[in-house]
Amino acid sequence: MTPLRIALVVQGRFHAFDLARALSDLGHDVTVFTNYPAWAVRRFGVGGSRIRSCWTHGAAVRGLERLPRGLRPQQADPWIHRTFGRWAAKALAGTAWDVVHCWSGVSEELLMSPAVTARCTLLMRGSAHIAIQDEILRQEEARAGVQLDRPSRWMIDRERREYLLADGIVVLSSFARDTFAQAGVPLDRVITLPLGVDVQAFQPASAEAATRAQRIRAGVPLRVLYVGTLSMRKGLLDLEAALDRLPDVPLDVRLVGTVMPEAVGVLSRLGSRVVHRDAVPQRELPAEYHAADVFVFPTLEDGFGLVLTQAKAAGLPVLCTTNCAGADLIRHGEDGWIVPVRSPGAIAGRLRWCHAEREPFALMAERAASVFRPRDWTTVGREFDVMVRRCLAAPTTRAHSA
Repeated sequence: MTPLRIALVVQGRFHAFDLARALSDLGHDVTVFTNYPAWAVRRFGVGGSRIRSCWTHGAAVRGLERLPRGLRPQQADPWIHRTFGRWAAKALAGTAWDVVHCWSGVSEELLMSPAVTARCTLLMRGSAHIAIQDEILRQEEARAGVQLDRPSRWMIDRERREYLLADGIVVLSSFARDTFAQAGVPLDRVITLPLGVDVQAFQPASAEAATRAQRIRAGVPLRVLYVGTLSMRKGLLDLEAALDRLPDVPLDVRLVGTVMPEAVGVLSRLGSRVVHRDAVPQRELPAEYHAADVFVFPTLEDGFGLVLTQAKAAGLPVLCTTNCAGADLIRHGEDGWIVPVRSPGAIAGRLRWCHAEREPFALMAERAASVFRPRDWTTVGREFDVMVRRCLAAPTTRAHSA
């Protein structure tokens, strides 16, 4: 296999560091362009890659994000994305890249720059098509009666231009891919590359899986787990409504994640019916999954939902919506369930079944722990390699619709 010279351009981290590590392990010449400090990138085990850091940009972004929404400058969003994009375009210049794999929102400048030389440019879009994402959030904003963090008109227009400029658009799930089709983007320009998981960290020991099944059969209150940002986008209203339908079902509900301002009221109304723990370090997450019986993910829009792979690797039955990678990971009725978005009744019905049908549910939990074979990052790296070589062999496929 001929090594490729690959640039990964990402504002922040996302899954870029995991991908960089996997590609470096496969022998590729990888450089990561990020606003994380280089020492922080090394902390994530990206030892085989070069690192170019615009750490001053990262520090400025973190400062802006600490400001209340009303105090944030109106031009903060354009400044954040344009500044990083211009830096990346300059940093990439002067090197002949086989592939530039860049994250949406910060890539217009480098995709337009004549000084950036790449045989193939792939745009990573981690969520649904931005216009579809905005529509979903707009609907939820009206339903919840609170202002949500939606993409601005400026950002929507910018990303749509990026979609046109790249040779291909990489998404993470069939749901995300379908939203691009819905928005009129030709699907021969959209490539699906599901994420991986640190299998060794999350996979339970056989004793832990056996303890879970024994606990379910014992009839004690079921341990229901949610991990992720607590926000309206993640379906918190529907989780609240589902729990409202289950006053007679004893549940031990645990929510792990940062609370967004719009969700404070929901968490207050849930009160003692749930236990909340703020976001935890990655090393502490496996213990949260191993202590649970079922994982609930009522999201309204997720391009993938990395917590799904973590829950699956931990052997948990998963109850999630259609608007994430659930359809790609879960066999409905065998190791979990997929329900429509904004369907608290369906969520409540599944949880009631888990409580009432202990033996079938225990068998499902045992299957979830023994049958599922998680994707590791080595597999993702190999699939990325195949994807890139197909791109290099194909003619440019830029389209006229985004």
